[in-house]
Amino acid sequence: MSPQPQAAVGAPLSRVEGRLKVTGQAKYAAEHDIDGVVHAVVVDSSVARGRIAGIDARAALTQPGVLKVITHLDAPRLAYRDNPVSLAPRGGRRLRVFQDDRVQFFGQPVAVVVATTLEAAQHAADLVEITYDAEKSSTDLAGSPADEPQTYARGNAEQALGSAGVRLEMSYRLSRNHHNPMEPHATIARWDGDRLRVWDKTQWVIGVQHELAAVFGIPAESVRVISPFVGGAFGSALRTWPHVIIAALAAREVGRPVKLALTRRQMYFSVGYRPAYEYKLRLGSDRRGRVTAMVHELKHETSRYERFWEANLVLGQMLYAVPNVSQSVRTVPLDVSTPLWMRGPGYSSAAFCIESAMDDLAYELGIDPIELRLRNEPNEDPSNGRPFSTRRLRECFRVGAREFGWHRRNPTPRSTRDGDWLIGTGVATGCYDVWRGQAQAYARIDADGTAVVESATHDAGPGTYTSMTQVAADALGLEARHVEFRLGDSTMPPAPPQGASQTMASVGSAVQDTCDKLRKQAIKLAVEDEGSPLHGVDADDVVVSGGRLQVKGDRARGETYQQLLARNNGTHLVARGSYNPPQESRFSMYGYAAMFAEVAVDARLGLVRVRRMLGVYDAGRIISPKLADSQAIGGMVGGIGMALLEHTVTDHRDGRIVNANLADYLVPVNADIPDLKAIYLDGRDDEADPIGVKSLGELVQIGVAPAIANAVFHATGRRVRDLPITAEALL
Repeated sequence: MSPQPQAAVGAPLSRVEGRLKVTGQAKYAAEHDIDGVVHAVVVDSSVARGRIAGIDARAALTQPGVLKVITHLDAPRLAYRDNPVSLAPRGGRRLRVFQDDRVQFFGQPVAVVVATTLEAAQHAADLVEITYDAEKSSTDLAGSPADEPQTYARGNAEQALGSAGVRLEMSYRLSRNHHNPMEPHATIARWDGDRLRVWDKTQWVIGVQHELAAVFGIPAESVRVISPFVGGAFGSALRTWPHVIIAALAAREVGRPVKLALTRRQMYFSVGYRPAYEYKLRLGSDRRGRVTAMVHELKHETSRYERFWEANLVLGQMLYAVPNVSQSVRTVPLDVSTPLWMRGPGYSSAAFCIESAMDDLAYELGIDPIELRLRNEPNEDPSNGRPFSTRRLRECFRVGAREFGWHRRNPTPRSTRDGDWLIGTGVATGCYDVWRGQAQAYARIDADGTAVVESATHDAGPGTYTSMTQVAADALGLEARHVEFRLGDSTMPPAPPQGASQTMASVGSAVQDTCDKLRKQAIKLAVEDEGSPLHGVDADDVVVSGGRLQVKGDRARGETYQQLLARNNGTHLVARGSYNPPQESRFSMYGYAAMFAEVAVDARLGLVRVRRMLGVYDAGRIISPKLADSQAIGGMVGGIGMALLEHTVTDHRDGRIVNANLADYLVPVNADIPDLKAIYLDGRDDEADPIGVKSLGELVQIGVAPAIANAVFHATGRRVRDLPITAEALL
């Protein structure tokens, strides 16, 4: 089969849905206009642990427009069957809203008010009086008892440490971070008899569909979930949170469609967060910089009713050629809501500690930080002995050092000034797994020569509409403007959640398969049609370009999709395709990054300003350079927040989050964002998936925080091992 011309993939296309977004025509979860909709407002608990002693809703019920107040006293019993496709943590028991009087965290939904207007519902919610039998709660990671550890070991780390020429021991603390997407979480639910339709902010319509079916004890086919646009999520919409259940429950109870939108404050209690960490790392090496041993001991917070885990051990196992490794991670059950994956989950937290430690070792030995990393580059994955599908980290550092001007730095800490500002540069490695999941797609070419492609995937920001359009356009031989990609509906062919950087590899491969089948179907029809200019031509010699089927090398001989369909009295051609990743691979597959940062630190005030950043990525084939740049810049911005600003503050007396707003929980703003640049190594990874892509969306944040922290050390000579880095820590 002759290869298809590639015109769309690799081109810097603007987002195909961009105009809809900037003109306000893109409808997000709370913006769908549903006839007869009423409004729901959740009442949250004001204690972190205990039981509800009494509920007085009389004042609320007397307010004009109030339809119902639902609590555990009058809510129907829900099925809460097991959900085999749930992304909820497997340990423990998921929160069952309004099913008993138990309170398990501050901010837990304990009642919902439904009214004809949002204002009436808000006012009535304030009038619901709830009393509690409060119990002593524990919300502080420090000093709280931990669960049994999850462990990993190879070699004999303790023995190797004892004989190491250089030994370092470091302790790190990482604050809890919240996702804080622009769009608050919201759900609209409507029942039509026994069938439920939901408009929801989610990164997985299939997951919400199955969770609602399990909770309400109805077939999954009776639930339809719609989510065409998502205003950012960063992982917070990967599971079905209690407010989604509450909206559906309220809609069934009042017999009308119900809209429930969380406030910004409520999002700090109820839709997950990156957990706080305590991380101890002991490291041993010889005098030439070959790391011989690493011992990782870490713990992080989780809720008491569920056990949350994330991939925080992987980097310590495979990033460097360390023969002796010991790891232990414990969860600490607290009276808090359950954490959830946040961009670069597990990897971002571990990378800060490992890459800061490698920087410490470089200065201890007097070796350039890049050179130290290169001396510990593995030839194969040290955790399993498998060859890497691609590992071009050396090239990432070489290109990055040249573009960043690394050779111009004075390696001595606190040696470079710009007036009152101390100037420092730092570097760190980023790495993330190549995830892939089963995905399906549908494609149709219509009589006018345009195409529609569908899959139940999402666009939470990475540009899925555009990148899938590009893949489909090249596979069908159409201009991108003649292809419409549709997503975000559970009635479409199933796709995995948009998380773990798997969408492009999984759904993109399914779209490629589907559109290849559709193109070949059209070619087969043409070469077998006696009326076609392509009749009798070997199908393998036919390509499609600009919507025209033609013999490769002979553009004069061919016809368009329109001509083919018109002659055969056809209105359309359709195909379905899929991607099923292999269960096992003989390769170890990751995306890689070399992150560079330059900071300025006010010598008198301790203020840190990032001046510039550069990321160089081994991320396989880049489908859309403009979207990739957007992802990289966003990842760097998130990393700046993690390194310097973001810190959830909890009052441990009652579990209240003190800074549950965007005035006090600091995130980067335009004034914080300097010169950011991304470079992608040209190439593809054909072992990873059929379209040659690797992880990107998660990868671009991993390594940013340690690069900044290492630059701060180079600027000041002071090592800060707690995140975020504050002025107080540098004074």
